[in-house]
Amino acid sequence: MSRNAINAPGAAVVGPYSHAVEAAGLVFFSGQTPLDPATGKLVTGSIGEQTAQCFRNLFSVLDAAGLTPADVVNVQVYLTDMKDFAAMNEVYATQFAKPYPARTTIGVASLPLGAQVEIGMTARTRGAYAV
Repeated sequence: MSRNAINAPGAAVVGPYSHAVEAAGLVFFSGQTPLDPATGKLVTGSIGEQTAQCFRNLFSVLDAAGLTPADVVNVQVYLTDMKDFAAMNEVYATQFAKPYPARTTIGVASLPLGAQVEIGMTARTRGAYAV
């Protein structure tokens, strides 16, 4: 099976990975932390602001793939403090329309670069709708 790498212009990468990879009618997005692509530094502030930056980063890659939030079928959220769940959820709810994608939220001990949140997702390609 072949895989097609998708990278968004101007998006930050902090390791040897693609922003997303398309394979078998799905697009698998690498987790995004709240990095400001203009500065390469983490966005500071509330978990809401950090969650919003994660989605700006993800949706930049989604756009590069020619897709929209309506194409997202699964989201994975990683929080360093589960007390931030409600605030993250408020921002999350504004990113998608009903029916919402399936989602998993996991509490973790730490994240790259000291981030408090990281979000990954999976979308289906437009060609997958015929299935």
